[in-house]
Amino acid sequence: MTTQPMRPGDEFHSDPRMVVDAPRLWAGGVATAVVSGLVAWVGVLIANSILGLNIARSTVLLSLFDSFTANYVLTAVLLALAATGLAHALCLTTPRPTAFFGWIVGLATVISMVIPFSRGGTMADKASVAVINLIIGIGIGSLLSAVMARTVVDRGTRLPPR
Repeated sequence: MTTQPMRPGDEFHSDPRMVVDAPRLWAGGVATAVVSGLVAWVGVLIANSILGLNIARSTVLLSLFDSFTANYVLTAVLLALAATGLAHALCLTTPRPTAFFGWIVGLATVISMVIPFSRGGTMADKASVAVINLIIGIGIGSLLSAVMARTVVDRGTRLPPR
């Protein structure tokens, strides 16, 4: 039985010899979550302290703390972990999971950029939150795509496909 050569972008396919190295995938997901939380924190710090904006008037998806910054950081962390779960599920179930992952994260990022404009605050506040959300989305998408490329392995060798 001969196999067809892989084309660019076919890093993942439904080859039964390939498996997901889940511990490495989730370790990369946790690292991505830390980066996302730090981006959110730095973004709020720059917007509020340096630019003098009041982005705290924008609401976040999750509100567990009295601090807007803590809620924003927690939201970014949880979204990165949710994206890791999505990446894992896509690697197990779909052909070309990176393509689907890219589209889903890209569209979710666009949505996260539009939502602030439907909430209160000045245009500068809304634009700042949209830019921070864009950077978080780019970070999640690029970091987890790179992690996915290194965590689908050949069952026999436990090495990433080349």
